[in-house]
Amino acid sequence: MDPNVYVVPPSYNEYELPPPPLYEPVPYTIPVKPPPPPYSSEVNTAQFGAGPPTRSSSWTHKKKICLISATVVCTVVAIGAALIIGFLVTKPSNTATCQIRCAYSSKCISPYQICDGTYDCIFGTDEDNCVTKSPSNPTCQIYCIYTFKCIYGYQICDGIRDCTYGDDENNCVRLYGADFQLQVYSPLKSAWLPVCSNNWNNDYGKLACQDFGYSRSSYNRSDTLPSTYSPNGYFQLNNGSWSSKFYTNVQYSSSCFSGNVVSLRCIRCGVSNNNVASRIVGGTNAALGNWPWQVSLRHSSGILCGGSIISPKWIVTAAHCVYGSSGIASDWKVFAGLLNLSNYYDSNGHLVEKIIAHPGYKDSNKDKDIALMKLRDEITFGYNTQPVCLPNSGMFWNAGTSCWISGWGTTSEKGTVSTTLKNAEVPLIDSKVCNQSSMYNGEITSSMICAGYRSGGVDTCQGDSGGPLVTKTSSIWWLVGDTSWGYGCARVNKPGVYGNMTTFLEWIYLQTRINS
Repeated sequence: MDPNVYVVPPSYNEYELPPPPLYEPVPYTIPVKPPPPPYSSEVNTAQFGAGPPTRSSSWTHKKKICLISATVVCTVVAIGAALIIGFLVTKPSNTATCQIRCAYSSKCISPYQICDGTYDCIFGTDEDNCVTKSPSNPTCQIYCIYTFKCIYGYQICDGIRDCTYGDDENNCVRLYGADFQLQVYSPLKSAWLPVCSNNWNNDYGKLACQDFGYSRSSYNRSDTLPSTYSPNGYFQLNNGSWSSKFYTNVQYSSSCFSGNVVSLRCIRCGVSNNNVASRIVGGTNAALGNWPWQVSLRHSSGILCGGSIISPKWIVTAAHCVYGSSGIASDWKVFAGLLNLSNYYDSNGHLVEKIIAHPGYKDSNKDKDIALMKLRDEITFGYNTQPVCLPNSGMFWNAGTSCWISGWGTTSEKGTVSTTLKNAEVPLIDSKVCNQSSMYNGEITSSMICAGYRSGGVDTCQGDSGGPLVTKTSSIWWLVGDTSWGYGCARVNKPGVYGNMTTFLEWIYLQTRINS
């Protein structure tokens, strides 16, 4: 396996984690009867274990099939269910509504999500060691990753590394809502609390942004928001305190004297230079500056994918674009600021330093279909190149929300790649509706989101994989998803399927921080 696919830090400190369990790509084998290529008139997911058709150009997969007896599967599931207490998940001590808390974060999951074959926690920790003997202490609140050391709930985010790899001190800061409210996790209250603006300055803002993997040079600004009632209290700065970990510079307070809390903009993002006035397949030509975060990813083999700029050195794309032998960083180039692909020859492109695919990605059904590319050199932002905003915690969009897709993919099923950037407007579709038997019949997981028209006609297609699905809220463009898969292009009852960006936030920030 190429070392660039998953980057292992050379040493561990309080900001780093051990490498997640890595999958070894299954050797490609040719079945007796090969499945039809993606976007044929046949549905190819039921044959030979082939996954749903992806939307990258010149992309095929052949999967080795392992048949496991139902008896073994049932046994493993039964054992895993019996061991839901204690393995790579943590139990909150004070939150009545949270049954099990994921390691690395405060995300809550139910016992039914343990050892169910779906990765719900960062690094898939809810699916690890499902048949290992349980630790000797059944009353333990939290177990450290890998070592199973028992710690208490109040030891999370307290500034002291109690776990060997510091996993008790990760993801202690977050941004909340469309107004970017800064919040810090309180182990005392088992809750996220806003930060009071008393004595706040930009130095603290830059420090907090480093917890998300942003550099000090990309820092945008801090603002204040009128404080709404926080029943669990607030955090405020310690007078005269300065620590390299932002969250250790604050202390609990039952009130906020200034009446304002901090809003933090770590990077100027989500700004489009042109208003989109017109209503890919069924789309129209994009104008220069409409989608300045859109990039074209080109592999040495000819594979074409899309991606989105989220910071000067980081690109979000789809994991299936970099799966297996396509995961070698040196084989890729990233082209930013383009409107027409014929301009490839006028640009050297950006070299890729690292590729990090989500460890929970499943090529069989395209679950957790997201990857990050770290560039060797920073993209210089300008009129045609700007980052899109990642959604903040607490943000969601209802079915029917108007979104936009863009890319250089084929403009018809089995057609040729477009040389000009296309864009089209599509509404979000409720996952329950998308999972109906007439549509995707239960194939849509929590890490996926559907967008398009049940009547067909407008859709992403081959070559668009990894590209952005965006929406405009509060005058800002947000990355709702990355183009993943679908049956055909613009077919009736077969809308596009995208990676659900809100489910990947903690993983993205963890990777950009420990790999920066």
